[in-house]
Amino acid sequence: RTAGLKVIPTLDWQLQKTAEEVIARGAKRNNELYQGRNAALVAEDPKTGEILALVGSQDYFDTANDGNFNVAAQGLRQPGSAIKPFVYAAAFKKGYTPETVVFDLETEFDTTLDPAKSYKPQNFTERFLGPITLRSALAQSVNVPAVKVLYLVGLDEALKTAREFGLSTLTERSRYGLSLVLGGGEVKLIDLVGAYSVFAQDGFRHRQSLVLKVETKNKILEAYQDEILPVLEPQYARL
Repeated sequence: RTAGLKVIPTLDWQLQKTAEEVIARGAKRNNELYQGRNAALVAEDPKTGEILALVGSQDYFDTANDGNFNVAAQGLRQPGSAIKPFVYAAAFKKGYTPETVVFDLETEFDTTLDPAKSYKPQNFTERFLGPITLRSALAQSVNVPAVKVLYLVGLDEALKTAREFGLSTLTERSRYGLSLVLGGGEVKLIDLVGAYSVFAQDGFRHRQSLVLKVETKNKILEAYQDEILPVLEPQYARL
């Protein structure tokens, strides 16, 4: 303040107010239904990478429920099925197509040659659909085909693709197995939102920014500049 700095954020005030209202309602509902006591939200303009709204917690002053911790930007949370599209993108890069068929059947995976450590995933519906295309499997978020896609792609290639999309926290290779495609690794919400923007931009990622400009009375110290990173061939993003 004494130096006269003026910081202009990328936040859209109307969207920010709406986001805070949505989080307040959503956190209350989550608490009633699932005993979840917090929530967070990130909204990004995929064309620029500018963060338009960010709510780090339900209530910053609610320290009993980690209110003063920015879950959106700092929290590591399991993304569940939201991770699946990145594994399917890795499959498309390897030559699989939306019309590739896999079998949604009860399957036991053994990647360690130790049957005691085998993995038998289940579908949310507890039903199996038989032969199914990758297009339909992803559209319905069916678990067993997704695990098979990761098995075919390979864990290392899937992790490489996720990092290219901007999921920077999936670094502990030894911790992950085939359950990664069902959300078995922790990511930051702000990274996940940025990663999804790649699909909206035909495979290009815009560097995220929270600040448009920092200036003094007479000088601009910092200004937003769009930085575009190629991540995925456009045809794969469209698939």
